Amino acid sequence: MKKVKELELTAYKCRRNLLRMVEASDHGHLGGALSCMDIVTALYFHKMNVDPKNPKMPERDRFLLSAGHKCMVQYSVLAEKGFFDKAVLDTYGGLKTQIPGHPDMYKLPGVEANTGALGHGLPIACGMAMGLRKDKLNSNVYVIMGDGELAEGSNWEGAAIAPHYGLDNLTVFVDFNGLQISGRVQDIMNFTDIAEHFKAFGWAVKDIDGNNMEEVVETLDSLPLEKGKPSLIVAHTIKSKGISFAENNASYHYWTPSKEELNKAIEEVEAKIAELEKALEE
Repeated sequence: MKKVKELELTAYKCRRNLLRMVEASDHGHLGGALSCMDIVTALYFHKMNVDPKNPKMPERDRFLLSAGHKCMVQYSVLAEKGFFDKAVLDTYGGLKTQIPGHPDMYKLPGVEANTGALGHGLPIACGMAMGLRKDKLNSNVYVIMGDGELAEGSNWEGAAIAPHYGLDNLTVFVDFNGLQISGRVQDIMNFTDIAEHFKAFGWAVKDIDGNNMEEVVETLDSLPLEKGKPSLIVAHTIKSKGISFAENNASYHYWTPSKEELNKAIEEVEAKIAELEKALEE
C-alpha cells in the first residue's frame, strides 16, 4: 500500500531529524524515541486532525508524550510536519532552546503539556478527554506511555478514571520495548501481562507490532476499539529501532555517541531513506 510506504519513508526522515539533534548536542534519549517513532509518525501524518499553521485550533486532536524524556521523537515529527523550522533542531541541548530535554508547552507549538515526571501523561489526558466532551468537540486524545513508566501509581488512577467516564475519545499506546535505563522492565517492576491489567480496569485492549507501519495504520483506522470504552494499544516495539547496532540494547537508552557511531547511524538511516524513495518511484 502506497500510503504505508510513504509513512515509512516519513518515519525514517524523522529518524534523520533525531540524529541531527544528537549531532548538535552529542547526547540524547535515543532508545525510546526510536522505538515509538513509527507510531508518532502515523499519528501526525495519518490520523490526527492538527494544523501546523494553527496549532491551537479548538477542534484539534491532542497528543501527549507521557514519557517526556523521549521528546526527540516528538520534536522530530513536529519539525517534519512543519510546526517549526528545522534549524531549531540544531539548538537541542543549548541554552534557552525551544526543544529542551523534556517537552515544554510554553516554548514549542504543538506541545500540549509539560511532561517528563513519569506517570502524568495519562491523568492529564483523562482531563483533556473529559474537557473535550464538555465542550462538545469531537476531538480525540492520544498518549504514548513507556513500559517502564507503568511502575508510577498515578497511571493506575488514570486507568480507573477513563473507563468510569466512558472516555472512548482517549487512546493510549504503551511503548512496550521491554527495556529501561537500568535493564529489563520485567526484572525491575513486572507489569506483564499489560493487556490483562488494563482489561481488568475496563479498557478495550489490543496488542500490535508497533514497528509495523501497516499494522499501526490499521489499528488507528479502527479506533475506538469499542464504543464507550477508552482504547489501550500494547505496542510491541524494538528499542532504538532503525539503527542496527543499537537495537534492543539498554545501553542506548541514553546515548553519547562516538563520532564513528554517529556517522554509522546517519549512513544507515540515509540508506534506508534512499531505499524507500526508490521503492515509491517504481
